[in-house]
Amino acid sequence: MYWNEIYECMPREGLEQLQLERLQQTVTRVYHNVPHYRRAFQEKGLEPGDIKSLKDLQKLPFTVKTDLRDNYPYDLFAVPLSEIVRIHSSSGTTGKPIVVGYTRQDLNSWSEIAARSLHFAGVSKQDVIQISFGYGLFTGGLGIHDGAERVGASVIPTSGGNTQKQIMIMKDFGSTALACTPSYALVLAEAMEEMGIDKEEMKLRVGIFGAEPWTQGMRREIENRLGIVAYDIYGLSEVMGPGVAMECSEKIGLHIFEDHFIPEIINPETEETLPYGEPGELVFTSITKEGFPVLRYRTRDLSCLHLEECPCGRTHVRMDRIMGRCDDMLIIRGVNVFPSQVESVLMENGNASPHYHLVVDRVNNLDVLEVQIEVSEDMFSDQVRRLEELERIIKQKLDSVLGISVMVTLVEPKKLARSEGKAKRVTDKRQLKD
Repeated sequence: MYWNEIYECMPREGLEQLQLERLQQTVTRVYHNVPHYRRAFQEKGLEPGDIKSLKDLQKLPFTVKTDLRDNYPYDLFAVPLSEIVRIHSSSGTTGKPIVVGYTRQDLNSWSEIAARSLHFAGVSKQDVIQISFGYGLFTGGLGIHDGAERVGASVIPTSGGNTQKQIMIMKDFGSTALACTPSYALVLAEAMEEMGIDKEEMKLRVGIFGAEPWTQGMRREIENRLGIVAYDIYGLSEVMGPGVAMECSEKIGLHIFEDHFIPEIINPETEETLPYGEPGELVFTSITKEGFPVLRYRTRDLSCLHLEECPCGRTHVRMDRIMGRCDDMLIIRGVNVFPSQVESVLMENGNASPHYHLVVDRVNNLDVLEVQIEVSEDMFSDQVRRLEELERIIKQKLDSVLGISVMVTLVEPKKLARSEGKAKRVTDKRQLKD
């Protein structure tokens, strides 16, 4: 029933003692090895010896995304580069990418919790798992891959895209498990239907989906159309990658693997730590990572923690599925997109105004992004051919900067709504509530 019963079902008292010991070791390591954290400690008048209980966690400084960018590429590493055996990074869509490094032991820990996650979903050495998360700098594909090999499953690393071939492989290779974004699972279901392939012809029985927000309604649709049981997995590159938390068969929240991470919920405005049961911003402290540990990393994801014992018998705290974000970041097909990225592209182009609007929708179960852009008076009164050329150039640049294909719509001057306060840059039409 359990992948690692000792840790998954550890009594809270023992678990918290383990967390404290690992937290103290992490704090000492970053204080001595990471100048950024040492400066942050000194500004607060803190020393590693001041962390005497888990409550002292609240004394530690937060880590935010700009800290990661400001220390690009390696200045937050707590070990020499020679001890880093793998590097992942974000797409760098708001400037320099966020670079994360893993030691050999970090990869062991990651594959352990990824394996634990897959075991939650019942994946075993009897399974053939098709991994349609992206491989490369993105942590999704390789993170699940290592975990799947650890449980002994037969791994098919298809990565994303090439949908018809994915389905051919799924059918011919007898895939029993699928790992990808939930929206891509529905794209696969739709393509199967168009190809005249019945789900009964497949051996698929389970799916592990994450990297974007989804709903219970979307879960039901995936399960009905693919004939599988769908599980939610959570992770983020800054903390580890997929496997920070995972649903068990009870599906009443995702268990956070507290032997590796200490979660908190804070009020994003006051930064006050909130009690269990209250919604707020998720914050993580990694307590086993060697290469790139983070203290109190503010994820900007909104959720809620629950300590009540789960019927599955595991003692690790559960988090609600992500309710939204407390910043302006969008997650589109697993990619982080910021309105400021669009603005930076427009500011480089003299023929477009800084007025723009992003419209996000879900069409045929796939997230799509339309970028509406005002053009200058002179440009708008010019030849259609020049407008088409401008649209092509901006789309090409946005596709490259954002890392996804977008639809660009040029609109006439003063067409977009103005605001006297904070500009409303985004309309999200996706129905993410149940």
